[in-house]
Amino acid sequence: VQLVESGGGLVQPGGSLTLSCAASGFTFTNYYMTWVRQAPGKGLEWLSSIYGGGGWPYYADSVKGRFAISRYSANNTLYLQIRSLKPDDTAVYYCAADRSKRIAGSLHDYAYWGQGTQVTVSS
Repeated sequence: VQLVESGGGLVQPGGSLTLSCAASGFTFTNYYMTWVRQAPGKGLEWLSSIYGGGGWPYYADSVKGRFAISRYSANNTLYLQIRSLKPDDTAVYYCAADRSKRIAGSLHDYAYWGQGTQVTVSS
């Protein structure tokens, strides 16, 4: 099983970014796919989830309207579009997969997770 995030980097405040997560080794459409992040010195923050087989997305109240999760099951890829980036969005962003829709405090609570991609918002 592999989850490989990409698309992070240094972005100016107000900018936009799209993160990708390429999944392999499991049946993507049978899992809830989730984005979480961990800022320096802080705990894991759940951001958004979507069922790999389709359906409505779920968002944390703190990111509604700025973050958009999507998935393309044909190539087993999960995306997270982020707009109006703020310095507080600086964090390592992880994608995770689980049979259940989880809002977890640890990556280990998910069945699978990736290595993360760093997003730094700074001028």
